Amino acid sequence: GPQLVKFLFHVQGPQMKFCALLSGGKDSCCNIWKCESEGHELVCLANLCPPDGAGEELNSFMYQSAAHGVIPKLAECFGVPLVRQEITGTAVCQDLDYSQGDDARRDEVEDLYELLLQVVRRFPDVKGVSCGAILSTYQRLRVEDVCKRLHLTPLTYLWQMDRETLLNELCENNFEVVLVKVAGAGLDPYKHLGKSLSALRPQLHSLHYKLGLDLCGEGGEYESLVLDCP
Repeated sequence: GPQLVKFLFHVQGPQMKFCALLSGGKDSCCNIWKCESEGHELVCLANLCPPDGAGEELNSFMYQSAAHGVIPKLAECFGVPLVRQEITGTAVCQDLDYSQGDDARRDEVEDLYELLLQVVRRFPDVKGVSCGAILSTYQRLRVEDVCKRLHLTPLTYLWQMDRETLLNELCENNFEVVLVKVAGAGLDPYKHLGKSLSALRPQLHSLHYKLGLDLCGEGGEYESLVLDCP
């Protein structure tokens, strides 16, 4: 009835053109897929990367940079423009709630602001921002802060999603995902790096029950790279 229609509209929101924050990992790519499934239109991709000469990965509280060299090729696959910027700041404000404070210029959150400012200037029709956050309130609050300042709507369909359900969705919907970084909880770089998420699913479940490994790596246990997706 009308009440149900009103409720669904409120949950899903109006369809809009959106920019996707893309790390190359499973969560950012899966959230793009969910945004498009809800009728939103992907206009461009946005990525923050380490400066030249900084190495393969930065110690960032906010951004995945493992395997960042492949991002331009992923953009070719998505078939939309890529807006990219170097990460110059660090995690100056480490409180759960973000505050620009006196050191705003040096906080890595302001790199995200500058990145999305470029997006809205180049693509003024963009109204939404796809973000693959699942569990990190720290990350989500910072994305929301930047979106609020730029009058953008965060699109976070994976937020607090059951990780077993998400892992199954990825494996059952032809997401080709490989591990590009592992960090503890029973994962071994000599055994697990480069292996597909589908092939590792039984081992991830075993490590989850034995050692408490988060099935989607939300405890920092692993980071991933998407080679193909719907």
